[in-house]
Amino acid sequence: MSTPDHAPDELLVAVAATVESEQSNQMSLTVVTGGSVITGRLAPEAVWRQRVAEVLTDSDSLGAFSGTFTTPRFPQHPHPTHLHFHVARILQGTTGIPETGGMYRVAIADVTAWTVGDFSYSDR
Repeated sequence: MSTPDHAPDELLVAVAATVESEQSNQMSLTVVTGGSVITGRLAPEAVWRQRVAEVLTDSDSLGAFSGTFTTPRFPQHPHPTHLHFHVARILQGTTGIPETGGMYRVAIADVTAWTVGDFSYSDR
């Protein structure tokens, strides 16, 4: 894990805190992190963890990992440190990967650019 050269964007922290406090998954966001563009909707961390746990539980080979996501093992932070995306895609060229959307956790301190809303993409 690398240490960021800059402090996390206070406005982005406030957006994440609002998602957490309102327990809403309606905020669409696009971020640039590590040279990748990720676009999708934010979810509260607890909702995101539960959904990841459900996916893992349904897997024959990964079911043992589901408890890692349902058991709070990490200290609570006074301010969010990560964004939790669901139905999200990594944009590459004119396509979004995966097509159905994925679950991504991004450190706010690693976000170098962001905008409200999600980007559309086209396979044409």
